[in-house]
Amino acid sequence: MAPYCVSGDPICLPAFILPYITQLNDMTSAIKTQWHNLAFSGLILHEILDHPLEDETPQARLKQIGMMTILYTMTQAHQKLTLSNIIEITELTRSGVKETVDLLVKRGMLLETMGKNAMGRGTARQFEISQDLLSKLSSFRASQEAGLN
Repeated sequence: MAPYCVSGDPICLPAFILPYITQLNDMTSAIKTQWHNLAFSGLILHEILDHPLEDETPQARLKQIGMMTILYTMTQAHQKLTLSNIIEITELTRSGVKETVDLLVKRGMLLETMGKNAMGRGTARQFEISQDLLSKLSSFRASQEAGLN
């Protein structure tokens, strides 16, 4: 079996090793994705549980944690964060989604903008995860990669 050599590379690998290297790279990528999801979960737990809003119930905080998890997953899947899309996925009522999302906007974890509705005629509330929250997540990731935590 012919070895695989990169020009100028002193190490030559047998060709049968390449699929294993590819699998290892795929596994590493999957682990990184899971690690990033876990980091995001930890961050939102910290932000919501350690900084309660005035007159906020524990149930409201748990709903916010669950909602942020769903919104992050939707963002990763490149889905628009509109009330209609969130209602479709969560099967919550419009008022239930609105109540939870409004608290997340108040916290600064979500940014709200007005965009076109699905029919293109009216306006619809659209949301995105705040840059401040994503910056905190990036800082955490960088410290993990540097081995600081």
